[in-house]
Amino acid sequence: MYQKYAKRWLDLIFSVVLLLALLPVGILLALLLCLEHKGSPFFFQQRPGRYERIFSICKFKTMRETHDPNGQLLPDHLRTTKMGVFLRKTSLDELPQLWNVAKGDLSFIGPRPLLVRYLPYYSREEKIRHSVRPGITGLAQISGRNLLNWDDRLSYDITYVENISLKNDILIFLKTLKKVAKSEGVVVAPGTLLLDLDEYRKK
Repeated sequence: MYQKYAKRWLDLIFSVVLLLALLPVGILLALLLCLEHKGSPFFFQQRPGRYERIFSICKFKTMRETHDPNGQLLPDHLRTTKMGVFLRKTSLDELPQLWNVAKGDLSFIGPRPLLVRYLPYYSREEKIRHSVRPGITGLAQISGRNLLNWDDRLSYDITYVENISLKNDILIFLKTLKKVAKSEGVVVAPGTLLLDLDEYRKK
């Protein structure tokens, strides 16, 4: 009952309430980022959602579009701005995703939506992560966040999907707040610590 009906209604209600309550903060950050990036403050990227349906996730920009002489994007850690570091450490870069939750692309709690190009690299068991809406935070995020290796991260996703309940979602939410407050498990440039999943699985 919770997974089929109540979870989505709770997502919708709380996302709308938070969007309205945090609107002044969102506007202020958007204005500051407009000045910093001299353009749109938002970053959009295609991600697979429930049943692997592709949607456009929205975040605040944390990196500049800086290229090397060959036209290739520079590594993440060289493009991340000072404000971007702050946004990532405080998880405020995720704030626009409340709109994704309201639309039904995301849930507050669930497996994080990863890159579209990773889809061929999940095992049959790991594909269960796409049987539910992805989340802003999840079991993997409170269990190590960016410090986990890929096998452990995806294993936590499986465990979450197989044990969805209101109690577990509340516990994950509360633990997420604690980790965000302490900036635990945050890696400002994850690519410097962990290979992309497709590269990892090709090894």
